[in-house]
Amino acid sequence: MNTDDFIRLLATQAGPAPRAVVARRLGPALLVGAGLAVALVLGTFGPYPGALLGQGGMLLKLAYAAALALAAGSLTARLARPVARLAAPRRALVAVLAGMAGLALLHWFSLPAGARVDALLGRTWAVCPWIVLGASLPTLATVLWALRGLAPTRPRAAGLAAGLLAGAVGALAYALHCPELSPTFVAVWYSLGIALAGALGAWLGPRVLRW
Repeated sequence: MNTDDFIRLLATQAGPAPRAVVARRLGPALLVGAGLAVALVLGTFGPYPGALLGQGGMLLKLAYAAALALAAGSLTARLARPVARLAAPRRALVAVLAGMAGLALLHWFSLPAGARVDALLGRTWAVCPWIVLGASLPTLATVLWALRGLAPTRPRAAGLAAGLLAGAVGALAYALHCPELSPTFVAVWYSLGIALAGALGAWLGPRVLRW
């Protein structure tokens, strides 16, 4: 049997390829991870005071983390398939980070010199990145599990994207408790926690996503 005959044999009655495989696998994994992250943060630290949830700083934290999660989620989904185009999600990721950095700088320079250090450090700068990293772990675990059942051909890049996605979800969960409202604080310390999650994902990627 030659190659063409073998291909025809395999294709006979194969039926249509399943659709939205990546979304059907990543979606539930992300929902489970996010639910666990929120439960972990609220169960450990408690929620942010309800009367303050509508403040601009709180909405900015949630918007930043959610936008970063969408961009990193798109990148993760692309990297779950071989030979996927990555330019658009990469640009989205950079745009979110650059936008938050720009807002942080505007806020920084709008403050009197004596108030800038407080805006940067707040009260929780020493623990914030580590809490974000800890809150990211459930999502990192579930997303990496989902990626193992797909076809990532660049395991380190896929692990990095999964880590950034998990870090953004961890930041979103932590924002439901965190008392800090300064854009400068969020841009530095939230982003550091997300970057740590990304670095952990990049380290784990070649170890758990290898075919």
